[in-house]
Formats: sequence, structure tokens, C-alpha cells
Amino acid sequence: MLDIDRLMKELARGRPAFHSEADFQHALAWRIREAAPDCKIRLEHKPFPDERMYLDLWLPDIGVALELKYLTRKLAFEHGDESFALTDQEARDQGRYDFLKDVQRLERCGALPCVRAGIAVLLTNDSGYWKRPQRHDTNDAAFRLHDGRAIAGNMAWSERAGPGTTKGRKDPIRLAGSYRLRWRNYADLGEGKRRLFRYLAVRTSP
Repeated sequence: MLDIDRLMKELARGRPAFHSEADFQHALAWRIREAAPDCKIRLEHKPFPDERMYLDLWLPDIGVALELKYLTRKLAFEHGDESFALTDQEARDQGRYDFLKDVQRLERCGALPCVRAGIAVLLTNDSGYWKRPQRHDTNDAAFRLHDGRAIAGNMAWSERAGPGTTKGRKDPIRLAGSYRLRWRNYADLGEGKRRLFRYLAVRTSP
């Protein structure tokens, strides 16, 4: 089975950060191919032919589906001969919802006979995702992803959440499984704000 923690550790050695989510997806796919040259990899795979639903990565030989998120805060830096200018994606509430929706989608894909496991990965330099919140009455309290939290069952927006926040994201998240969230360090770019990258990986099974 795919060892996502080993792959992320190996990936971080040469790629401590990425220019975009698509860059992250491509780099991880390349690392998987290097680790397992005979493993087939498909990007933007449709698990259900009649639906507009796509998986970021699909590994048909081992039956593993991956959904990847790269949510950043503003950061400019140099690494080797590359210049990075990460954008500020401050909508953590929507980011949390979208990641949990990925987990929900992977659970649904688990009903297919060809799927043995799903892995949802969130990589970020925004500590607001992994730190325990000081407030518990926010509009997205149900979707919190802080380290050590257990997620399960139905999760929905607070009734106070405005239409600008919930547009395209109104449906509650419904999970069949229960998952304990464990964040791991990905790369540390040294002193300064937003220079620590961490990732969260949630594995689903049929």
C-alpha cells in the first residue's frame, strides 16, 4: 500500500514548497513514479463516468485514489535557482470545508470495487489550520482541522454563516468513518513567519 508519509518526506528534500496546487500534484505524481516505476498514474481521473467528479491522482495498479490541497499564506523566498511568490489564501473556513469534502468524496469512491484506499492530503504554511482554536463559536467550528481532533459524522455551517461563505458549499459534510487528525512537518525554511510547512493526511478505506 502507498506510504504517503515516506513519499512526502522524500519529496520535501528537493521540493520544500510549490508554486501552485497543480505544481504539488505533478511533483507528487513524479515522486510516486520514481519510487514505483511500474505503477500507473492517472491525473484528473473520473471515477464515475456520468458525473463531473475528478480525482487528483488515481493509481489503478494498487487501487489508491488521492485528493490534494495546497493552501498557502503569502510568502516570497528563494530556493536554489527558483523564486517563489505564494499567494494569500485566507479563507480558512472554505479551505477546511473543501478538504473535508475531499475526504467525503474518497469515502464514496471506496464503494467502487477497484478502490482499496483513499488518501486526502492538505499541505500548508498557514498555522491556522493545525493550531487548536481559541474560539469555539465560529461559523466553521464543525470543520476545524486542528491537530489531535477526531472528525466523524455530520458537519455543517453555523446558522450565522453568510451566503458569501457557503456559496457552492451549502451541503453538510457527512463522513461514514472516524479519523484522528495528525499533522506532520513537511519543510522548515528557517526563521520568519509562514516558513514552516506541515501536512495532514487522512486515509479512507472501503
